[in-house]
Amino acid sequence: MAWSTQQIADLAGTTVNTVRHYHRTGLLEQPDRLSNGYKQYGVRHLVRLLQIRRLRDLGVPLDQIDEVGADSESPAEALRALDAELTASIERLQRARVEIAAILQGSTATEVPSGFEEVASRLSKPERSLVMIYKQLYDDRAMDDVRAMIQQEPDDASVALENLPSDADEDARQQLAEQYAPALARDMESFPWLLDPTAHLSRTPQVTSDTIAKAAEALFNPAQYDVLIRASIIAWKILGRSPSDPGANPSSGERSPTADPPA
Repeated sequence: MAWSTQQIADLAGTTVNTVRHYHRTGLLEQPDRLSNGYKQYGVRHLVRLLQIRRLRDLGVPLDQIDEVGADSESPAEALRALDAELTASIERLQRARVEIAAILQGSTATEVPSGFEEVASRLSKPERSLVMIYKQLYDDRAMDDVRAMIQQEPDDASVALENLPSDADEDARQQLAEQYAPALARDMESFPWLLDPTAHLSRTPQVTSDTIAKAAEALFNPAQYDVLIRASIIAWKILGRSPSDPGANPSSGERSPTADPPA
């Protein structure tokens, strides 16, 4: 008994297009054809299709089916590798569920990296965006410190910066910079790596410095950006240091809008 392409697809619980795709990839051998050109599938084709579907249901990628199939020289090894991949996927999905649960408890957590859900409400929209960028520039230990800095940051200075209009005058800018700087200086004392973050960078110092400066300039209005630069300079002076001192890193100096990651 022979089946047409539509019939074999129906029996295998798949589609005609899928059967044709398996032919193109070499997973399913071509059947004989009648004189009129119609394909004639046999039992071996049906069994092969069912085997492929079984492996696909287990999550085996198409390009690994031959390695895992019964005719493979080392199916156990291939299955162990697949099991390891599935374990990693399960762990990733479990972490995603935890993060989603945290996100459901707030309205801004999707705008911050994983682990920052609880402090998201303390950040303005530009600050949340900046923290997302920091995640690409600093290692995990540095990001843990960033989170701690956010938790310690005075709310009044942060709110004042968020509400600063772009046309704020000289006095308003300088006053806010002086209000903001002590917290920056305290962070620099509490987290010494801020003075030279090279060991905690996932990119080069130049890339980090340029990225933070460009991001802050785009995310904050001109007055806010000016205040951050002034506050950074004042914070260095409070510590009796300068970004040009030996051991100081340019990414935490005047080229960056802040002396340390949290804006």
